[in-house]
Amino acid sequence: MHYREPRRVAIIGGTRIPFCRSNTAYAEYSNQDMLTAALKGLVDKYELAGEKLGDVSLGAVIKHSSDWNLARESVIGCGLAPETPAFDLQRACGTSLEAAVLIGNKIALGQIDAGIAGGTDTISDVPIVYPPEYRKLLLRSAHGKSIGAKLKPWLKLRPRHFKPSFPGVVEPRTKLSMGQSTELTAKEWGITREDQDQLAYESHIRTAAAYEEGFHDELIVPFAGISQDNNLRSDTSPEKLATLRPAFDRSASGTLTAGNSTPLTDGAATVLLASEEWAQERNLPVQAFLRYGKVAAVDFVASEGLLMAPAYSVSEMLRDANLALSDFSFFEIHEAFAAQVLATLRAWESSEFCRERLGRDLPLGSIDRSKLNVKGGSIAMGHPFAATGARIVAGLAKLLNDAGRGRGLISVCTAGGMGVTAIVEKQAEAKGLN
Repeated sequence: MHYREPRRVAIIGGTRIPFCRSNTAYAEYSNQDMLTAALKGLVDKYELAGEKLGDVSLGAVIKHSSDWNLARESVIGCGLAPETPAFDLQRACGTSLEAAVLIGNKIALGQIDAGIAGGTDTISDVPIVYPPEYRKLLLRSAHGKSIGAKLKPWLKLRPRHFKPSFPGVVEPRTKLSMGQSTELTAKEWGITREDQDQLAYESHIRTAAAYEEGFHDELIVPFAGISQDNNLRSDTSPEKLATLRPAFDRSASGTLTAGNSTPLTDGAATVLLASEEWAQERNLPVQAFLRYGKVAAVDFVASEGLLMAPAYSVSEMLRDANLALSDFSFFEIHEAFAAQVLATLRAWESSEFCRERLGRDLPLGSIDRSKLNVKGGSIAMGHPFAATGARIVAGLAKLLNDAGRGRGLISVCTAGGMGVTAIVEKQAEAKGLN
């Protein structure tokens, strides 16, 4: 370990490729293709060609076994110096936010001066596996010491061995999909279909407005002929969203639809972090500072909603920072489902939840919804699992930089009942910047 007085972690900026619905524009591209493109965009943007960085942390939730060194291979192909180390990381949908916290910690402790965090995911190029019996047959044949020993296992080959198995987003402990689990949370917290559709509508309208004003111009690098997220529906409305059928609970009580949930998405995103000194030496302006990070987990099998961990993580992080929700200018809450966002907000407002679950005498309180996902969110942009955290960090840093001052809260829910959260500030020492 390398110990020194902690120093501030500067967010220089980020780049991503447009996010696209799975099996559309990026159907023929791999995780490595997309991640390399996002990294190259960052290298070009900040003139890092040939630069040796301290470390790079990247990840994907769904990848092929051949991608065991995905981060390093992507770095080698992006234009950074080949001597730049890199490692893979995976914490479900919180992957690239967790990567940013880890790289930030290394910078804060003086282990490195600069690094990149990021992530990628593709559902178009998912690994397809075959039954264990078939795999064992192949291995027995490969390990045979004679022609007879290699051929003998094939006598047991049966048609059932050719039935492929596709990866799914189902929790092994509960056998429920993320959408089914969130439907239960929506019912528990009394989240209505109308409120979910309204939040989804706001996500699309705000994302479209951000594109129109050019907010995303310096954040997105075109890839495969695409320059804008292709899930965006600028012409949607609450009335149109209301016509969609429930997607997970098909009964009359179902409230989650394809419109108020994130779609399966392909894409990649990266963000450059550094010490202030490193940035100054290269005349790179600092957009904001990564100040706090926290992770929490809940017992979603027995007592809590699958995606409710950020409610706990944010509470603990605010204690660390001695801050309240009222101290924030912006809130970036990942929209895995509109219902998850709304349930989290309701939990923070609940005296009972905050007292019994968070150990607080008073509720955390309400947030000003005009400060929530002001440039859009995952429902409109899409959600390539491991890429979303980096997308949010880069976007929030730019938002704070454009505003000139402020403080932003990031909250990302993940599979496995975990939540990854962070605080980003434009002026790190001051309190009450909103």
